[in-house]
Amino acid sequence: MPRLSRTVRTTVIGLVLMLLLGTAVVWSSGSIDARFSTLFPTIAPDAQSAPAPSALAAADASPAPTPSPVPASPPGPLAAEIDQLLERWQADRAFWGISVINLKTGDPIYQRNAGHAFLPASNQKIITTATALDVLGPTYRYETALRFSGETEGNVMRGDLILDGSGDPTFGSSEVRGEDPLRAWAERLANMGVKRIEGRLIGDDNRFDDRPYPEGWDVDYITKQAGRYMGTSAGGLSYKDNVVSVRIAASRPGARPNVRIRPDGAVSLQNESLTSRRWRGSTLQVDRLFDSNKLVMTGSVARSYRGTVSVPVSNPTTFALNSFVTYLRDAGIETALTVHDIDDLDDRAPNAEALFVHLSPPLSEIVAVINKQSNNFYAEQVFRTYGWGGSTRGASRRTDAFLRRADIDTDLVRVYDGSGLSRKDLATPGAMVQLLRHMNDHSARDVFRSSLAGAGENNTTLEHRLRRAPVFAKTGSLRYVRALSGYALRPDGTPIAFSIFANNYTGPSYQITRTIDDVVRAVTLK
Repeated sequence: MPRLSRTVRTTVIGLVLMLLLGTAVVWSSGSIDARFSTLFPTIAPDAQSAPAPSALAAADASPAPTPSPVPASPPGPLAAEIDQLLERWQADRAFWGISVINLKTGDPIYQRNAGHAFLPASNQKIITTATALDVLGPTYRYETALRFSGETEGNVMRGDLILDGSGDPTFGSSEVRGEDPLRAWAERLANMGVKRIEGRLIGDDNRFDDRPYPEGWDVDYITKQAGRYMGTSAGGLSYKDNVVSVRIAASRPGARPNVRIRPDGAVSLQNESLTSRRWRGSTLQVDRLFDSNKLVMTGSVARSYRGTVSVPVSNPTTFALNSFVTYLRDAGIETALTVHDIDDLDDRAPNAEALFVHLSPPLSEIVAVINKQSNNFYAEQVFRTYGWGGSTRGASRRTDAFLRRADIDTDLVRVYDGSGLSRKDLATPGAMVQLLRHMNDHSARDVFRSSLAGAGENNTTLEHRLRRAPVFAKTGSLRYVRALSGYALRPDGTPIAFSIFANNYTGPSYQITRTIDDVVRAVTLK
């Protein structure tokens, strides 16, 4: 899996706590080599930058565009071929929505139910990343700080240490190469002579509201170990993708497997699993009780089993704070700290000075992870970042305002989350291709298009699909939902935007996916 690279530089800004204890403000920044071959000619790009925040309020109040009728597909062999593809196997049992347009002129090439609403699944990330690039800009970076309010006596710090979050999805993320920021901060404190810290460790997560899950998510995303980025809590103070690593090793047959969780106290565990006599095979299941950090481990593991399970935590703030305490102790610093969410305190630490500040990679690199890897956690964090009040409702309203400014009919578009996991999200193929056309003329055009996976591109969601096809697109999948939207070239070199949705199918998912790919091949290779 490709990761964001990070280079670190240190700037001392002259903060002196007292005597032997010197501190520095550390700014970490990220960079990545964007590998994107532009297959498309420049089509009258907008020379203006994204609207300034001061102009957004007025623009957001603009009325929705007047809905226009969806044009019919022009008759011809291409339309006949696509119609035939949608009738084979069990594809005819799906509800299909397709829009293919000429990117230069906007003229339709093929249309089917292009004005009907569909579940978009992860094609929702196209909407999220486009809005983020418009509202925040490609160069936007998150800042996460460690602050201190108190006094020092010799090598002892007394007072309040504050982890000040910004909603940064990359903070300690496994997608980022380089040192762990919390571990690095603990080691730097130790290198500056700190031996003991007494007082309170406070997590400031107020950049977002306290509702970690959007409307419309399946409860199984939250309670079942469905995937590393499924059901992950959003948080204003997030760390390590808001997942905890549970290391499991078989013991003797009939006994409980050995389990190690870091940091200590991050989650509680009820281990009901067993080590079996077989050499291979596992039925291990790790579930999380809803709205708690208690894990229940059931099933069995083979007697040769060693592995790590990543489980989302329910309280990202507490997880980050406990992790930092662990790293302080690992660095040889004694701690007498009580851990607090800032919302639970009646008093706030006054005049807290920044000891270290971590800068994320720019948004241009973050949206590439969202679209190429279909990273749900990153998408939800970015969604709330541009949302008013750090909320999903505020993000939904801001997304809707952006779509109206892009001259998109939002009557049949519903935005409940940033990732597309919500089964309340709705989009039309026609709206999706209009958004793709709008972004083709946007000042962030190249950043947006390079964030999409190329056909057959390694370590992306299109790695094993559409090889050699001139396509850059975003995939989407939920139960009974498949989608693909993006840019491509016709055989004569005409650039196109396309969106293909399949909902409510009952046949095998691989047949739906292959049908989508064959439709794209029909448009691009014949």
